[in-house]
Amino acid sequence: MGKISIVTDSTAYLDEQTLAENDISVIPLSVVFDQETIEETEIGTEAFYDKMREHEKLPTTSQPSLGEFINLYEKLGETSDSIISFHLSSGISGTFETAVAAARSVEEVNVYPFDSEISCSPQGYYAVEAAKLAREGKTVDEIFEALTSIRDTLAAYFIVADLNHLHRGGRMSGAQKFLGSALQIKPILHFEDKVIVPFEKVRTEKKAIKRVMELLEQDAEEGPVRATVVHANVPDKAEEIRSALEKKYDNLEIDLSVFGPVIGTHLGEKALGITWYKK
Repeated sequence: MGKISIVTDSTAYLDEQTLAENDISVIPLSVVFDQETIEETEIGTEAFYDKMREHEKLPTTSQPSLGEFINLYEKLGETSDSIISFHLSSGISGTFETAVAAARSVEEVNVYPFDSEISCSPQGYYAVEAAKLAREGKTVDEIFEALTSIRDTLAAYFIVADLNHLHRGGRMSGAQKFLGSALQIKPILHFEDKVIVPFEKVRTEKKAIKRVMELLEQDAEEGPVRATVVHANVPDKAEEIRSALEKKYDNLEIDLSVFGPVIGTHLGEKALGITWYKK
């Protein structure tokens, strides 16, 4: 059996050590400030939020081109027989569809695009697990079968400081914008059918975080859980949540990640999320 290479896009926000240890290739999305296009792998998270505060107009985002995908797949195809390519939800970006088009255009290697139907750390869960299974000699079919078990128990909830980012970026319908307006409601959001929708309405951020922690705890009480606290430039608050959860459950493997530039454009600074799946 030949080598299987793993690809993901930059919105998985995997750190350099994880990428290197798992031999995962990354294709970057970009943010655009006025006429300046910046690949999100070329700007740090803190620097991005600083830049976003300095600009009156919100940045926009752009996906990798078909040519970029083809070039990466062809390069990996020189040493691989198959590629599994993990991408953010097709409900919020055309990146997955571009990967599919590129896969059809490449003849030297079999490419299997995978719609994570989400983004950020859950997308990373898939890529890292696939890389581990590929090292163990599993076939593409066996890897996809194993990833189904992650998808079946995957949960991800997040809280934003300002719904205007989602509304203006077109990632949440105008009819839903009222949720956080006059009453200062902090909606808990999640992905459903590949798009971002409200899960529950809560009065304050503190209560919203408590509610999401309760949802995680329901799964943690049943067995081992892999979890991540994700934040948009509020590392101290994220670490406080991570530490509290880690102390409460000894069967919880939990780390920190970020809402980087592309996802941060749509969620806004100070967003928080907790993601997990049952191991």
